Amino acid sequence: MFGFKKKEEKREELVAPITGKLIPIEEVSDPVFSEKMMGDGFAIASTGDCVYACGNATVSMLFPSNHAVGLTLDDGMEILLHVGIDTVNENGKGFTCYCEQDKKVLKGDKLLSFDRPYLTEKGYDLTLIAVFTNKHSYKEFKGTGKSELIGGKDIAVTYTK
Repeated sequence: MFGFKKKEEKREELVAPITGKLIPIEEVSDPVFSEKMMGDGFAIASTGDCVYACGNATVSMLFPSNHAVGLTLDDGMEILLHVGIDTVNENGKGFTCYCEQDKKVLKGDKLLSFDRPYLTEKGYDLTLIAVFTNKHSYKEFKGTGKSELIGGKDIAVTYTK
């Protein structure tokens, strides 16, 4: 009798884009994200001030205000990393960019940093939102179960293609 093995689905891993506590995207205070209008994803209640590439990717979108960056992972997954709620209103003040449009980045590379004391004093919620903007590029994703994450190092979520 022939034994056919069912192909095991490989789980891809995304490192935490920032240091902080992993939270469901539904808990984000902005309904654009919490109601998944831009796509599903996850969020991190940040305690750090540096944003890292969550996987090997190309910088596909760089916002002039440096509050968000779009990545296209090597496997085609598109992810928007968005720092805070309404931080776009600062027009880049308090943010520094370390990456370039259309350039390759590696998992754990520093992409952005921000002045946490300045933005906190202005009253901004500095939750980082990671949105999967092309929902047809993955079957499902799930958190790793670890709540406190170190940005650029710890695995935040896994997904299958």
